[in-house]
Amino acid sequence: MVRFAAELRALRRAAGGPSYRDLSARAHYSVATLSSAAAGRRLPSLEVTRGYVGACGGDVERWETLWHTTAAAIALTEVPADDAAPPPDQDDSPYPGLASFGSRHSRFFFGRERVVEQLRRRLTDQRFIALFGASGAGKSSVLDAGLLPYLRAGDRPVITLTPGVRPLEELAVRLAAHGATTPGRLLEEVRAHPGNLHLLLRQIVAEKPGRDEVILIVDQFEELFTLCSRREERDHFIDALLLAARAENSVCRIVLGVRADFYARCIAHVDLARALDAAMVTLGPMDSEELHRAVCRPAEAVGCRVEGRLLAYLIAQAQDNAGMLPLLSHALRETWRHRRGTLLTMEACRSAGSIEHALTRTAERFYQALSPRQKEAARHLFLRLVAVEEGIEYSKRRIGRFELSSDPDTVAIVDQAAVERLITVDGQHVDLTHEALIRWWPRLGGWLTEDRELLRIRRQLTEAAATWAHLEQDPGALLRGARLEAARPLARAGDAGLTARERKFLDASLAAESADRAAATRRKRLRRLLIAASAVLLAISLATSVLALHADREVTAQRDEAVAHNASTAATALSRRSPGLATQIALAAYRLQPGRHSRDALLSTLMSTWTAHRAEMYAMDVSPDGGILATAGRDRTVRLWDLRTARHPGRAAVLTGHRDAVYALAMDPRRPVLASAGADGALMLWDITDPHRPRRLATLRTHMKTVRALAFSPSGQTLVSAGSDGDVLLWNTSSVSRPVRGISLRGHQDEVRSVAFSADGRLLASAGGGDERVILWDTTSPAHPVERADWQAHGTTALSVAFNPRTGVLATSGGGDHPVKLWRVARTHPVLLAALDGPTDVVGSVGFSPDGRLLTAGSDDRTARIWQVPPRGRPRREAVLTGFTTAVLGLRFTPDGKQVVTGVFDGTAHTLPADFGRLLIHACRYAGRPLTREEWRRYLGKVPYLWPC
Repeated sequence: MVRFAAELRALRRAAGGPSYRDLSARAHYSVATLSSAAAGRRLPSLEVTRGYVGACGGDVERWETLWHTTAAAIALTEVPADDAAPPPDQDDSPYPGLASFGSRHSRFFFGRERVVEQLRRRLTDQRFIALFGASGAGKSSVLDAGLLPYLRAGDRPVITLTPGVRPLEELAVRLAAHGATTPGRLLEEVRAHPGNLHLLLRQIVAEKPGRDEVILIVDQFEELFTLCSRREERDHFIDALLLAARAENSVCRIVLGVRADFYARCIAHVDLARALDAAMVTLGPMDSEELHRAVCRPAEAVGCRVEGRLLAYLIAQAQDNAGMLPLLSHALRETWRHRRGTLLTMEACRSAGSIEHALTRTAERFYQALSPRQKEAARHLFLRLVAVEEGIEYSKRRIGRFELSSDPDTVAIVDQAAVERLITVDGQHVDLTHEALIRWWPRLGGWLTEDRELLRIRRQLTEAAATWAHLEQDPGALLRGARLEAARPLARAGDAGLTARERKFLDASLAAESADRAAATRRKRLRRLLIAASAVLLAISLATSVLALHADREVTAQRDEAVAHNASTAATALSRRSPGLATQIALAAYRLQPGRHSRDALLSTLMSTWTAHRAEMYAMDVSPDGGILATAGRDRTVRLWDLRTARHPGRAAVLTGHRDAVYALAMDPRRPVLASAGADGALMLWDITDPHRPRRLATLRTHMKTVRALAFSPSGQTLVSAGSDGDVLLWNTSSVSRPVRGISLRGHQDEVRSVAFSADGRLLASAGGGDERVILWDTTSPAHPVERADWQAHGTTALSVAFNPRTGVLATSGGGDHPVKLWRVARTHPVLLAALDGPTDVVGSVGFSPDGRLLTAGSDDRTARIWQVPPRGRPRREAVLTGFTTAVLGLRFTPDGKQVVTGVFDGTAHTLPADFGRLLIHACRYAGRPLTREEWRRYLGKVPYLWPC
């Protein structure tokens, strides 16, 4: 401590000896605090150290390291009081961090006693139960540290396993340890018939007198869907478990641990769905009392205690959030490492990075300590440890060591990551310690976003290489066709993170392809000779063919129409999984038979798609200059995207600050200002003059539980917010940094879902989701709005309103037989102009193009529809965009009308040039490589191969 203070004084002298008054002005700490830091009587806090060093122009990161080293040395030399327990070993933490509590740590496991007791009672009465909980809720800890010690206290054998890539093999290996047989024999018997598992368990019980039954615990049951790619083996495994538990003379009790978001995948299996009806035990968030025990009791078990301020902070952060438990445990483990004596303090927690940043800081500290070459190897390692599946949140993936490179860098990275508890090494397997690392380490999330498609291709290559090796390098197992084309970028990449076996497999596949091409060339030459010899016969048959040509053309036209329809449908189904192939199929179908269905399919596949949010997306808007797209969603963020390269938008910034989902966005039409609001009831205004460095201007409380809709007036002087309490609130935004709350319009009896101004700003329309009504307000004087009209616009619900910027016609959407309607609202009583058909579900959003000629609608039936709306006459269908996996939240045109942006609730955004005629003419620019003949036959049948480009 004395040496630390001396070095601080030396740093001040090296900076020219500034006075403490000058240092105070730079560091924003008092003169007394800074002078005390350099006096040496006690170690200053980390924050004061940072301020002192920064004011002197020193290297803050180096001094942070020096502070931690000094603090640790002081902690080791402190002598405990006579009545206090001696501080435990620094490495013997009662908190496991990201790792789950194992059975050997059961003495530190507190807070889940109620659920453990519930499992005990249910397991006594039932032979099959399943524990469901969110990722991070602590399912593995409840099973391993809560339930398992109780079960092992009896004489019943307890068998635990995780399914992995081959669940039947894992089951056979675990059973063989308890029976007088081999895993191979057990595997053959269970594969022969699922009911044999019941007989094997009876044999295990009979081999030792006194046994009456076997307990089988299958943790991380979701690996059946994330790691096991063979549906037949997956169903076989489930059937075996259910038959063993349901048998009249059953001798087993089965416990499953399942991630809650895989419930839908579980009930897709009919028998498992029936079994789960009476078998589910849910693991929700801990209440404050349970959190108190989980935080304090482990420390008390080793003679330590938790400071009251720290306890209150941790409970406030983790209460009502089950997924926060891994971060809580990790923060406590890091606080343990930074403790002083036997007390865990708030200051130690802040030094570790607090609950929000402790995990990120640990992961970044590990990563930054690596060399540049090791950093690249670490990237490939962590990407291999994440399972990527379409439509499912990322999950961890357990892999064998054989899948990793054996170079010294990778070996060192695995060892160091295991020390930091970021990964777990179990025999010949490597695994992420917890899925929380995927959600809370931004660097890993960025890698997954950048490499999602490449990661999926590499995962397929890994499995194919393993099969090839298992078949003793059988040439028939090599990659060919579309699978080889997908993997080809990995061969061109300088460092794609492939293992030696994967590289050898890919090289062998490419060599086989070259040999096949050479053989094809020889066959082509032979075919030419045959063609020349057949020319004479062809001339003779030509005359006969002309007679049949007319009839054949008619049959061909009918065939082409049917083939084009089927191929277009297949293209839209493929658009998410294989967009390039989908575009090629749709283009071939459209050129074969141009029609409404094939045209819509081709437009749908020409959309550029990217993931805007890794959770549901709820709102979007485009800036007045058309350069920025703003999106918002369940992940509590607002994201800005650069639309200047429309087919490849880049992320400009991420706006944080909301404490819950963001439901509404609005762009100021006159200034670079963005408004956002959502489930936390807060309204925020942002300066996006520089979209890469946005700045928050104001945060307002709306006194609503949830804000659902926002809209600026055309002048930008008024902002409207509406939401859960049915009120429509006006704000004076003449000053965007200090908006003034205005009048509240009351008329709706339920939540308001949408608000919109007319082009001249004189009318404001609002739609009530539950009361099915639309209200029209005269806002000529924003301080004294007047209700103009109130009517039931739709039969079930009213969800969206929008004014035509040219004609003033009001579009509304909702549910019922006609989910989109157009109204003339120039008079007191609105007049229905048109009721549009088409969507088969509710329409949640309507809008107009800048010139008012096009009307858009996003529907829950997973379509985006566009109509032409002439000044006179009925609207005509322009296009129906399909291929979306979830409901469409809305469409927006850029102000210049050249692009249409589509947002989807699954978090994806799509852009498409608005000039559809020109786009179809030049579709070949986006089609990429032509269809292979094999692909042509698969999707276009016997239609002669003719690539339209």
